[in-house]
Amino acid sequence: MIDERDRIIIEMLTKDARTPFTEIAKVLGISETAVRKRVKALEEAGIIKGYTLKVDPAKLGYHLVSITGVDTKPEKIFEVAHKLKEFDFIKELYLTSGDHMIMAEIWAKDGEDLADIISNKIGKIEGVIKVCPAIILEKLK
Repeated sequence: MIDERDRIIIEMLTKDARTPFTEIAKVLGISETAVRKRVKALEEAGIIKGYTLKVDPAKLGYHLVSITGVDTKPEKIFEVAHKLKEFDFIKELYLTSGDHMIMAEIWAKDGEDLADIISNKIGKIEGVIKVCPAIILEKLK
């Protein structure tokens, strides 16, 4: 079980994974060593699974980001998902319920690049029935 201090640690690290343990310790009124032990315990329990880096795709030349639904033949869903995981242009990949069976975050250089990805890469995977991109206009949160 996690307590309120653990929840605060998780919240602070979620906002900024590089928050110094000394800063967290000050907020909680405990020692840096105690914070370090709590974080290690949260990691060992699998609550904290890792730390990540957020980048601006446009600064790397990817001016189009798409949340794309992929529908497959039911018996091919896992094969398709496995193949999609291999593409570098797919940054996040989820099996989902609802409108689409698979959802992928795709980074593309421009509309032409996205069209090529959809028709010549994803669309040609055996078992793919439909590819439905939704271009992100602005990230709000």
